[in-house]
Amino acid sequence: MDYKTAGVDIEAGYKSVELMKDYVKSTLRPEVLLGFGGFSGAFSLKAIREMENPVLVSGTDGVGTKLKLAFILDKHDTVGIDCVAMCVNDIICSGGEPLFFLDYIACGRNYPEKIAAIVKGVALGCKMAGAALIGGETAEHPDMMPEEEYDLAGFAVGVVDERNLITGANALPGDVIIGIASSGVHSNGFSLIRKIFKMTAESLNTYYDCLGKTLGEALIEPTKIYVKALKSITDSGVTIKGISHITGGGFYENIPRMLPPGMGAKLKKDSYPLPPIFKLIMETGHIAEKVMYNTYNMGLGMVLVVDKEEAGKTLAALEKAGEKAYVVGEICPCDAGSKEQLCLL
Repeated sequence: MDYKTAGVDIEAGYKSVELMKDYVKSTLRPEVLLGFGGFSGAFSLKAIREMENPVLVSGTDGVGTKLKLAFILDKHDTVGIDCVAMCVNDIICSGGEPLFFLDYIACGRNYPEKIAAIVKGVALGCKMAGAALIGGETAEHPDMMPEEEYDLAGFAVGVVDERNLITGANALPGDVIIGIASSGVHSNGFSLIRKIFKMTAESLNTYYDCLGKTLGEALIEPTKIYVKALKSITDSGVTIKGISHITGGGFYENIPRMLPPGMGAKLKKDSYPLPPIFKLIMETGHIAEKVMYNTYNMGLGMVLVVDKEEAGKTLAALEKAGEKAYVVGEICPCDAGSKEQLCLL
């Protein structure tokens, strides 16, 4: 009897590490001090000494049941982008710059090429975010998970000068709300999607004219990473007053999170184009419109609040960064303590 007979293949683990090495190295920033393969990652804070009062911000998340699509489609090189996006997009809501990222993969069996494909996506996401991938863990869990399946989660750390923290506290009536287009469903609401569509290779490989691609291609499209888009806004001199990452809970849960007490948000649903994937989900599943807006990003992966006078400059900066963005609403007063801080028109 040995460890491999018990279900844990140490040699496969070594091969996984070897295959992912170049992907990890491609993300490294000058601040990374220890080489690949150590017991911990080390990141120098020397570069942030110029900040008056540096504050660390962090985020952790996973990909959720979107992974079921990766299993069925046998496509594993994009879910890593999702994992990074879900963490770093939360960090930038407070104005933070992502510094480094760590991943955790739990699998029923270690297939080195599959693990390397996952980490390839993680590394690509880190490069999109400007964050270093400084560590991670791959854990083989025989008898706890099916051999072909895995779970993926991550953890990110960023930094912001305290004076530049974005809290939403200074949002005022008349400020405009700008929405930045999503790349699709992102990584939320897949438990509902799996009840609407058959999760089979045949169903996911079905081509839809309204989508211009197969259902699987539309659904597995990775979550957009907004780090560089928001940096383009701040670099243009615009002060962002509030930011909301539209994840689980959709508009109704996430938009109020960027608002101070006594302030509400009015959004116009027809102020931007609704992507066809959401129309397909709603019509096929006979889902009520409010449920859709309470579950999905509905085409806006991130929304932000700026002064009305800076709306044009904000849109120009986002266009220059290659993003599609729209003025979708405005800030308005509401009763302090009101649970109805969002009005969709």
